[in-house]
Amino acid sequence: MSALVRARDVRRDYPLEREAVHALRGVSLEVEKGEYLAIVGPSGCGKSSLLNLLGAIDAPTSGTIEIEGRNVGTLGDREVTDFRLRHIGFVFQRFYLLPILSARENVELPMAEAGVSAAERRERSTELLRYVDLADRVKHRPAQLSGGEQQRVAIARALANRPSLLLADEPTGELDAKTGQEIISLFGRLHADGTTVVVVTHDENLARAARRVVHMRDGVIVQDEVPGG
Repeated sequence: MSALVRARDVRRDYPLEREAVHALRGVSLEVEKGEYLAIVGPSGCGKSSLLNLLGAIDAPTSGTIEIEGRNVGTLGDREVTDFRLRHIGFVFQRFYLLPILSARENVELPMAEAGVSAAERRERSTELLRYVDLADRVKHRPAQLSGGEQQRVAIARALANRPSLLLADEPTGELDAKTGQEIISLFGRLHADGTTVVVVTHDENLARAARRVVHMRDGVIVQDEVPGG
């Protein structure tokens, strides 16, 4: 395997009126292609800040983030937006589906933004909704779906443009235990099918399902382990 993501001595400071908050204090991390990595730690330890940097949503105060060999911190606003659209899929705790759109239309949205033809969008959305076991929900709007179904639509949407990296921030955080386990199983299937997955989570079951677990505290990595390894 080769590294898909490289973070080198990354720091992220957030200025406040009197003193800066040091969210990340010199983090170095590599994520290999096809890896399934969980980032865990107490609230405020820097997990989500790191995920935002790995997803090129935010830029480091110092240090570098390389994704597929590109230093994303050097990209302009338009370039980095296009890079995220085509190379990175995001799954969030609260789904962020557009309520006026059907499941199919939500999945098709990033493809439309990428200029994919209507016929190809329809074919891909059908394939993805079948993959997440929602072939019978394509016309349903979010309000007509359960929380677990909404998260599966969100996962399908994240996969729409065939990203090389799938990032998830507390993807089971809004779900009950049974539904959360279904989403954990889906992430396991995605990994088995070759998707590179990085999740931030407080869910011990989700962390145990990952093949590698990075523990953070106070803005630094304190442990990097392969469970059972």
